[in-house]
Amino acid sequence: MSVLPMPDPAAPDRRIRLDPVASGAVADGPWPPARLLVVDDEPRLRTSLAELLAARGHAVAVAGDARAAMRQLDEGGFDLVLLDLRLPDLGGHAVMDHINQRGQDVGVIVVSGESDINAPIGALKRGADDYVRKPYAMPELLKSIDHTLQRRRLLAENRRMAARLEHSERLYRHLVDSSPDVIYTLDPQGCFTFVNDRFESLLGVDRHSLIGQHFSALVHEEDRDRAFHVFNERRCGERASRNVELRMRPPAGRRPGAGGAAGVPTLLFNSIGMYAGLGGADGAANDAQAAPVYSGTYGVARDITERKRAEETISYQAYHDVLTDLPNRILFRDRLDVAMLQAMRSGTELAVMFIDLDRFKLVNDTLGHMRGDDLLKQAAGRLKDSLRRGDTLARLGGDEFVIMLPRLGSREDAAVVARKCLECLQLPFTLGDQEVLISASIGIAVFPADGQTIDQLLAHADIAMYRVKGDGKNGHCFFHPDMLDASHEKLSLGKGLRQALDQGELEMYYQPQVDVRTGRIVGAEGLMRWNHPQRGLLTAGEFLPFAEEGGLILPISDWMLQTVCRDLASWSAVGADDVVLALNLSPQYLERGEFVQKLTRAQAHWGFRMSRIEVEITENISIRNPQYVIEQLNGLCRLGVSVAIDDFGTGYSSLAYLHRFPVRTVKIDQSFVREIQHVNGHCPVVLAIIAMASGLGMNLVAEGVETPDQSQYLEQAGCTRMQGFLFHPPMRAADFLQLLHEQSAGRRPAAWLGQRTLTAQGQLSFGG
Repeated sequence: MSVLPMPDPAAPDRRIRLDPVASGAVADGPWPPARLLVVDDEPRLRTSLAELLAARGHAVAVAGDARAAMRQLDEGGFDLVLLDLRLPDLGGHAVMDHINQRGQDVGVIVVSGESDINAPIGALKRGADDYVRKPYAMPELLKSIDHTLQRRRLLAENRRMAARLEHSERLYRHLVDSSPDVIYTLDPQGCFTFVNDRFESLLGVDRHSLIGQHFSALVHEEDRDRAFHVFNERRCGERASRNVELRMRPPAGRRPGAGGAAGVPTLLFNSIGMYAGLGGADGAANDAQAAPVYSGTYGVARDITERKRAEETISYQAYHDVLTDLPNRILFRDRLDVAMLQAMRSGTELAVMFIDLDRFKLVNDTLGHMRGDDLLKQAAGRLKDSLRRGDTLARLGGDEFVIMLPRLGSREDAAVVARKCLECLQLPFTLGDQEVLISASIGIAVFPADGQTIDQLLAHADIAMYRVKGDGKNGHCFFHPDMLDASHEKLSLGKGLRQALDQGELEMYYQPQVDVRTGRIVGAEGLMRWNHPQRGLLTAGEFLPFAEEGGLILPISDWMLQTVCRDLASWSAVGADDVVLALNLSPQYLERGEFVQKLTRAQAHWGFRMSRIEVEITENISIRNPQYVIEQLNGLCRLGVSVAIDDFGTGYSSLAYLHRFPVRTVKIDQSFVREIQHVNGHCPVVLAIIAMASGLGMNLVAEGVETPDQSQYLEQAGCTRMQGFLFHPPMRAADFLQLLHEQSAGRRPAAWLGQRTLTAQGQLSFGG
């Protein structure tokens, strides 16, 4: 075997190169170089032909018999074989059989001198590309070689193009069917001509069964008008339909697939019209007189069901309370605004009810926030069941609810609803393993009489609610303009309280406590007063609640502690070393004000005995945090301070707490003392309190004693320590100091009690 070398690539090449893709024309002249195998038993012919072909740029190998040719063909790489049928060993047909059996991709031109007709027939049956009879004209052979190479290369190129097209088709199909989006095409009548696999997973229907169906079979009834616009889209480019949302539904008897299992799937459609022109590939007609022909719609749709569901959830949560599932403040205001417009048009009234749960904070603090949340949910359910159809219940926050009552016939209608709400809330609530009783305070404002705007109605209903709380809670009240003045007055007091503390407008008054057996002053209760620049002297009950709400109770209590300790030292200076000071403490101050430490420092500074201090706490403090209260009070007792329960019998605490707490004194509330009308009367509550205190070994002080009959009744029952206007009113520190000085000097005998007489108007007159 010999192979002739390729021509010099630097030599000029005048051959015609034919692009088989761009044109189907056959080139005149030689085809681009190829690798050829010349098989002939005549050495001279074989060599001359090989040299000629090599001169045309081909790489040429030669073989003199069939077996040599087969060996070279097995090595591969040949484009064309020039094969003689007469070979010394097996013959040319055997070579062609060898090629066919091994599936070798090589062209064959038979060059033979056989005159028998069976020779060319046999060659063509075995796949020969051409048959050239010897002797031949060289141009004829060269032309056959060029045409054969050209045909084979065109076929190879077609196979490559078909392979690429098949690959592209598979890739396209994979991308389309694997797309998370729905891809579809419609014919001009709106019937599906193609859908990808996403339709099947989304709607649970075989996509092949959709072919030929009209799109309306898959669109929700309420969205079909918009669907006709989208699915009949006949626009292109920027004018095509973009981002149109449609709800889908599966065909009858089918269930949605994974995409729509939780509800109706919603798709976001982008579509564009498809046009078949008369000429160019871009759909534009070559003939200016002819317009493109609409051939259907191509579209892509994305499943946005989860996004829509998330948006609906976010929207719902933006307008509803998460805990109770009631409308929140925003939605309530929106509904109230609409109801007010309707009321103005129809000339009717509507009511706004502001509801605050009484004692909710106590439940929240003692049982925990989880139980408090449970209470709010149960209360919301009861309130909702108490309303009329068309009424709106909303939660504003905390334990505050608000109700709108549209189409109000009369104010009595609102009162009826308020009473129903109060009744449903008074039933026991089961919180875990405990039953809890609460009540509510309800304020009512009526449109348009009590306010022309939403803010006015809510504010006035809130003011009315606070009036109910101030009157004892557990009730309802309609707004009245007089409440507005009182509310403004409270705001003014709260605002000026800090200024009062800074400018020294607060002052301590003292009301003496008298031992009626001797007539001597044995103690005094410290009472705070505010010398208001406009309103005059205000009692503690008129401004201390605002101090607790506004966060001023701690600095005000600090001021009180320093003031009374200084005054206590001044009492000692006039010889009143045995007079006890009763000091009212706010629960906040006892819990957060570090009272024990501050009292210890004050005692070290002023030098009085701790036994002269008696701390007064209300009954209600014992149910806030009993264990903590016990620890604080025990700390005071270790210092020598005594503890008194003020306003005993008016709170909610258990009598068992008195046995647990280090209480030395019980004060009988003036509301019970006021029930004593005659010396020989019968007041079982007073007698029970005195008997209980005596049995527990506690001291007794009666508050609010105003008549001699009350004093005598209490003394006979066993209570000898009293305070009230019968003896002394609250007085300034200087006046009380003077009183102590006179008592120490012996200038004020016990008989001074007899100098007090009643005036004609029934008021007490104080002599001396």
